[in-house]
Amino acid sequence: MSNVIVIYHSGYGHTKKQAEAVAEGAKADLIAIDANGDITEADWLKLEVAKAIIFGSPTYMGSVSWQFKKFADASSKAWFTQKWKNKIFAGFTNSASLNGDKFSTIQYFITLAMQHSGVWVGTGLLPASTKAAKRDDTNSLGGFSGALMATPSDATVEEVNKGDLETAKLLGVRVAEFANKI
Repeated sequence: MSNVIVIYHSGYGHTKKQAEAVAEGAKADLIAIDANGDITEADWLKLEVAKAIIFGSPTYMGSVSWQFKKFADASSKAWFTQKWKNKIFAGFTNSASLNGDKFSTIQYFITLAMQHSGVWVGTGLLPASTKAAKRDDTNSLGGFSGALMATPSDATVEEVNKGDLETAKLLGVRVAEFANKI
C-alpha cells in the first residue's frame, strides 16, 4: 500500500483519467467513490494510515459532486477523533469550461483538509501564461491551489487535454515528495 491515497469521484470518466495521472505521479493507491457516494471499510482504513490524501471531483454547478460531498460528510467520523490530523492534502478538479468555477471546488477541498487539521500542498507550478503558450502546456489553466483540467462537454475520455494530465501528474509527484519528508 502507498503512503499516498487519491480519493475521487468521476461522473463520466474524465476526472478518473485525471485521478490516474495524479496517482501515477504520486505512486499512489486510487480509491473511487462509487455512484452512490460510498467507499468500502477497507478504503477508510487506507485513508487512516496514509501520510497524504489527494481529493478529486468534477466541478458540478460550482462545487464538488454530491457523491464526493457524501464522502466528505462521512469523513466526520475521522474528524471526531482527528484521525487525519497533520496529513498532507491536495486536490484536483475538472469541468467543461476553462474556468467553470473550478476554484470553488478546490476551495471546498482546502476547507475540508483544514477541518481535518491537515496541511495543504498546491501545485508549485508556474502558469503557461505567455503569448507563446498553448492549451496543451503544463498548467495552462493557472492552478496554484490544485490541479485544474478542462474537458469540453462533448469530448471523449481519450480527448482529455494532455497538458492538464501532465499538470495532474506533477501535482502527484509534489505531494509524494512532501509525504516522503514526513
